[in-house]
Amino acid sequence: MKVVITGGGGFLGSRLANALLARGKLTGPDGRQHEISKLVLLDTGFPTPRAADPRVEKVSGDLSDDKTLDRVVTPDTASLFHLAAVVSGQAEADFDLGMRVNLEGTRRVLERLRRCKQPPRVVFSSSVAAFGGDLPSELDDSTTPNPQTSYGAQKVASEYLVTDYSRKGFIDGRSLRLPTIVVRAGKPNAAASSFASSILREPLNGEPCDCPVGPETGVWLLSPRRVTEAFIHAHELPASAWRFNRVVNLPGITASVAQMVEALARVAGKQAAERVRWAPDQRIRDIVSTWPVRFKTPRALAMGFKPDEDVESVIRSYAADEGIKL
Repeated sequence: MKVVITGGGGFLGSRLANALLARGKLTGPDGRQHEISKLVLLDTGFPTPRAADPRVEKVSGDLSDDKTLDRVVTPDTASLFHLAAVVSGQAEADFDLGMRVNLEGTRRVLERLRRCKQPPRVVFSSSVAAFGGDLPSELDDSTTPNPQTSYGAQKVASEYLVTDYSRKGFIDGRSLRLPTIVVRAGKPNAAASSFASSILREPLNGEPCDCPVGPETGVWLLSPRRVTEAFIHAHELPASAWRFNRVVNLPGITASVAQMVEALARVAGKQAAERVRWAPDQRIRDIVSTWPVRFKTPRALAMGFKPDEDVESVIRSYAADEGIKL
């Protein structure tokens, strides 16, 4: 069974690849379990070295290159996890780049999936940036998407494509609206939400961190462990579990930046929390202020998706994964 991960060299893509390799099997288009014989990782680069595995093929390239896509998404592709994207801050700063990769790139991937021998299962990584504007205090599964950023608009448009290609029988797709993922390992990126990881990651590594938003800023968050589980769980659910709605808001937890820093102090000590410095950045604040903070997610919970317990558990899981002593 051939599986593809776009964005396979990134933080979440790498974690997902490791989880799939450890699992060894996935449900194929025929509804039966099959051994993963080939795992193709597509990304613009692979900064993190990985142990050699005969099942893995790494392909460097992007979604705008036809030859690269033709090489990666071949007719024998049984499953595809579409994680590749230009992140929120970058998509807002460079409209053309965001449209080319996030929207047009998704359409190009879906078009190639139409050529597969059987309709492949497709898991699309969307975002709660789908919501914005004049929002209720607590969103639920009936809240209409109204993105207020180019990134959010590109994600919503891609959700509709995944749904329609599924309706037509070209693919068996499912889209997950991800909360802010905390804590991401590595260095800060161009995502507007990058601060949410930085205010925990850098202090835990003994480094200072400038926070561009105020302490009252709320974040709807989910840990890398939970979102990796969610990708696989979404894939393994039968099409009947999704019925006419191929999009789900993943469950998460709500915390203000102040509460995150307080949790850091409880877990790692006051000296760690004091490494967070307040340095307002209006551009970031304007983007983040459009995002929802509180959700009711009964559908996701009924489908078996799980949130984290609290911010402290998120911090402890990151420390355990990175070998940081608390």
